[in-house]
Amino acid sequence: MSRQSVAKAHQKIQELSWEPQYHEPVSQYGTDYTFHKAQKKDPLKQVLRSYFPMQEEKDNRVYGAQDGAIRGNMFRQVQERWLEWQKLFLSIIPLPEVSAARAMPLLFRTVPNPELHNGQAIQMIDEVRHSTIQQNLKRLYMNNYIDPAGFNNSLRNFQNDYCGTIGRQFAEGFITGDAITAASIYLTIVAETAFTNTLFVAMPAEAAANGDFLLPTVFHSVQSDESRHISNGYATLLMALSDETNHQLLERDLRYAWWNNHRVVDAAIGTFIEYGTKDRRKDRESYAEMWRRWIYDDYYRSYLVPLEKYGLVIPHDLIEEAWNQIWNKGYVHEVAQFFATGWLANYWRIDPMTDKDFEWFEYKYPGWYDKYGKWWENYNRLSTPNGHHPIVAENVDYVYPHRCWTCMVPCLVREDMVMAEVDGQWRTYCHEECRWTDAEAFRPTYQGRETPNMGQLIGKREWETLYHGWNWADVVSDMGYVRDDGKTLVAQPHLNLDPKKMWTLDHLRRMGNVLSPNVLLNEMTDDQRAAFHADYIKQGPGGRPAPAAS
Repeated sequence: MSRQSVAKAHQKIQELSWEPQYHEPVSQYGTDYTFHKAQKKDPLKQVLRSYFPMQEEKDNRVYGAQDGAIRGNMFRQVQERWLEWQKLFLSIIPLPEVSAARAMPLLFRTVPNPELHNGQAIQMIDEVRHSTIQQNLKRLYMNNYIDPAGFNNSLRNFQNDYCGTIGRQFAEGFITGDAITAASIYLTIVAETAFTNTLFVAMPAEAAANGDFLLPTVFHSVQSDESRHISNGYATLLMALSDETNHQLLERDLRYAWWNNHRVVDAAIGTFIEYGTKDRRKDRESYAEMWRRWIYDDYYRSYLVPLEKYGLVIPHDLIEEAWNQIWNKGYVHEVAQFFATGWLANYWRIDPMTDKDFEWFEYKYPGWYDKYGKWWENYNRLSTPNGHHPIVAENVDYVYPHRCWTCMVPCLVREDMVMAEVDGQWRTYCHEECRWTDAEAFRPTYQGRETPNMGQLIGKREWETLYHGWNWADVVSDMGYVRDDGKTLVAQPHLNLDPKKMWTLDHLRRMGNVLSPNVLLNEMTDDQRAAFHADYIKQGPGGRPAPAAS
């Protein structure tokens, strides 16, 4: 179709929209935002007649590349360390895609603009396509990789996993609470506009460096749709900005959405890129360097800062603090260490770091070895069973952390941990911003304004609480992370598939029970909690116990 005919077809579609006069429309999805009908344009003017041929061509390239990978014997060359981490990534990422598809109907009744409804409908189709090709990629890995265990059941089980629960709460943020907060600000304005840069651009580059050219093919195909989604979000944002009563909510939601995306996406993608790679070239970018380029410069400075001309207060402090967490506080390294600490409650094998890895980390992050090197040496030493427990139950100068109630990533930067009694329960938070989200932002009243659609963070949100008092062997059995022999764990703290070097349920049976830090916190007296908090914020880096009082 010519550009002119597409524009005409796009205009004609708007005539199909009407407001029924015979009944009062029922609001299916609530929002505290106020919208007025306004002529906000969809700059891409996409219509299905041009959309489907384009997507068909992209799908043909994706599936053609997959066929070429099998014929070219890619799976004999790809790094095992990399593909093991894909068991986590490819189990989680289809859920945010499906949640994003489900999020679009939240906007149909909420945003009174038929032109944007067309773009949102096409985005919904995009998201279903993304989930489909991602799950097909995972299936291809499962069928051809040397160790399919973990790929074969993670889609069914990841929601109760030590790490997967974090991804689940992230994805469900697209479809819960205030419709605009969830489906527009959290999803399109922040997640898709900012963090798909590292998710779908930086990460595929690392995949290729590890011999995996299928993930780049699939995720570049996904990323090529994001311009439409970014456009949907920006147009909706401009409509919201036109009513000054929305500014208070926009500023609240930008703070919440930015911080939660940073805590979850940086934790996951940073770990995959830094600890899932075997590419230790000195001239390749670290995750911190990628983040500075793709998110700080391209998103923050080029997208967020210009919004100030509309009178919106941008969360400059949180963007700077996110960078501070990554560069100065070792956030990604703390997360990777935590993931590896609980390797036995996962469904992939986590490769120990080597001297070559140590050298690269020290080059990119000066002082890394003093903070984390000794722990990773212990991880290597304890990786094969030899009469000892898994590292989580051994004395390696690591204090098991408390979970953050809001983002569910543990409170790993110990100095930032805060506590609060909310709804009659004591909760820990990884940062003051996460406490603010739970105790102030996600409430029926915000700064004196009624916000009944915002929702709350409730339930048993912590993995450890689900299994409090259980034996580790029973936990792993309950999650289903056992191989076909009925005893060998899917997860291993190494890549050696020799049965004599693999951990089994019998090894775990000798350990103590899982104890929920949150349950224990709520059993303390006020004085005990105060002493605990004072000790906790003195711990670290690398989870070290607090220094003994002199």
